[in-house]
Amino acid sequence: MCYDMSFFSSIKKIADIIPPDEEPDFDVVPTWHQVAQSWHPFPVALRESNKIKLKLFEWGLIADYMNTPQKVTQYRSSMANARSEKIIHDPKSIWHRIRHQRCIVFTTGFFEHRNIQAKKKVPYFVKVKEQEVFCLAGLYNYSPLPDPETGEMIGTFTVVTRKANSLMRLIHNDGASAERMPLILPNHWATTWLRADLTDQELQTMLDYELPSASLETWPVHTIRTRKTDDSSVIEANRDAGIPALEHA
Repeated sequence: MCYDMSFFSSIKKIADIIPPDEEPDFDVVPTWHQVAQSWHPFPVALRESNKIKLKLFEWGLIADYMNTPQKVTQYRSSMANARSEKIIHDPKSIWHRIRHQRCIVFTTGFFEHRNIQAKKKVPYFVKVKEQEVFCLAGLYNYSPLPDPETGEMIGTFTVVTRKANSLMRLIHNDGASAERMPLILPNHWATTWLRADLTDQELQTMLDYELPSASLETWPVHTIRTRKTDDSSVIEANRDAGIPALEHA
């Protein structure tokens, strides 16, 4: 799945991928690591009123049925990821019901943990080669509960995940959701993902897309979950000789 992510680039790099129809009214504070359950805001692109807009939405979707603070506390922690297989083929799923509420989530990289049969799993930083910013497929929803301070409806999102490619299967090789990865879209598909008239058949084609392993760059890093600093040291390579090399076709 995808529970750890970074964004340490700029709005300009996002606009180079998806030029917005309106000037963004926010700045991005760089972060090298955020866990999903921190509800951290990330930059997203979505289509509203037939315009492409850039906004800051919180990671961790709040669905319409979470209409009390107690329900948000109870259910939100499981809403960081949406399985691609449920979006078209599971009519009972929340992901099917909001499949037209699509967004692009911008990131500079994500983290996944590898089981190397040691005391602790080893985290890896993963990014698209030669791209400072890249696109993840997402779904969004405005919280039914207004922000208690501003009265605004909070924008929230989930990251769509799919079966892992050959490289990510070697890294995400353990746990209940092993061998999955976020759905990374080529930049030229980003605007297509936001099309209001996208049919379910066209959507399925995009959900089936598997980024080739050769397009990814990854390296082991030191622990991320207990780290207190939020700077570039988070993604420095862990050169421990005890970490086996990744070997894939």
